[in-house]
Parts: sequence; structure tokens; C-alpha cells
Amino acid sequence: MTRNERKALLDQVDIYPVTCERLSNGRSDVEVLQGVIAGGAKIIQLREKGFSERDFYRLAEKFRELTASAGMLLIINDRVDVALAVGADGVHLGQDDFPVPAARKIGPELLIGASSHDLEEALRAQEEGADYVNIGPIFPTETKSGIEHFLGPEAISRIAPRLKIPFSVMGGIKRSNIAEVLSAGARKIAVVTAITQAPDIAEAVRSLRAEIRGHS
Repeated sequence: MTRNERKALLDQVDIYPVTCERLSNGRSDVEVLQGVIAGGAKIIQLREKGFSERDFYRLAEKFRELTASAGMLLIINDRVDVALAVGADGVHLGQDDFPVPAARKIGPELLIGASSHDLEEALRAQEEGADYVNIGPIFPTETKSGIEHFLGPEAISRIAPRLKIPFSVMGGIKRSNIAEVLSAGARKIAVVTAITQAPDIAEAVRSLRAEIRGHS
């Protein structure tokens, strides 16, 4: 797909599942992906910090096979090289990862997402050519250790009006608090444990998608 075709699919995204095998109640990332596909999600981000490069690449290949069959966007966390090697749709970059302009230079058709923790970082990512930004962490989260500052849903109302590109939000978002971020204007909701630890992953995806669409 071209970048414009991928951006058109990104516009349709509501729930944005992100993997974390150690927080998946003993299930593999592939098992989680299968549940996510069954639930009808339009995107998934493969994020595994602790895997070897070879294991991560092999997992990314399997994810590409399954997501392509399902018509889903596949975003690879951090690794532009892996995203390009497996034919993924995009890469998501943190503040200490590969720079957005450099990623664009070597992957002109990739979707490039960038993490942001405040307005300044979000605007910089937009200026540098990111296709979307993620705002977070909104609430305390199990996937990030040692973080004491959480933005709260009010940050969405401060940052989103200044953006000209799509944005997602992330960090401790669950069924119990998703209404707060939806009320603040978010419509692309990135989650880990709200899906990976759900007893029925497909049902969790369907339920969260319905909640998001109910606020549109």
C-alpha cells in the first residue's frame, strides 16, 4: 500500500491494541493477535522490548502474514529496519528512538507515529513529518516503570486542538476510565492490558470499539 492508502485506513482506527507478552496472562503475542483480529480491530502495534532481534523479526513476519490476511495495519515499535524488512505498514517511534525525519527518508511510504508527553513534543513530531502522534501516559500504567508523572485526560483537551494530524492516546486506559478520554476528544485509544489480560480478547475488542463509536 501507499502511504496515502495507509493514512486512509488509519482514519478508520478506533481501538489501537499494543502487544506485551509478559502482560498477556500466559498467552503468546500470536494468540493475542488472533483475538484482536476476531474482535475486528483495524490496527495492531507489535511492541516487545525484551525479545532478541532474530525472535522479534520472526514474530514480526508472522504478524505481517496474519494482519495482511485480515486487512489490518501493522505498526512495528521502534524498529524501522524490521518494519521495512517484513513489509509492515508503519513504525512507532519514542522520544529516544530513531528520529522521525530519518525514518521518513528511508521509509517514505511508511506510516510514522511518534510518542509525545507534552504539547511541545507533539508539535515537534507533527512538524518533523509524523503521520500521527500518541499522547500519554494518561493514567498510571503497568507497561512503564519508574514514571511518576501522568498527563491526565485534561492534557488531551490542551494538546489535540493544536494538532493537524491524527492522534492516539495511551497509558492505563481501561473500561473503567475510557469515558474520560473520550469526553476529552480522543477517538483512537491505544491499550495494552485492557485487551491482553481480558478473559475473552475478541469480546474485549468488540466492547471497547462499541464504547468508542458510541461517543462519535
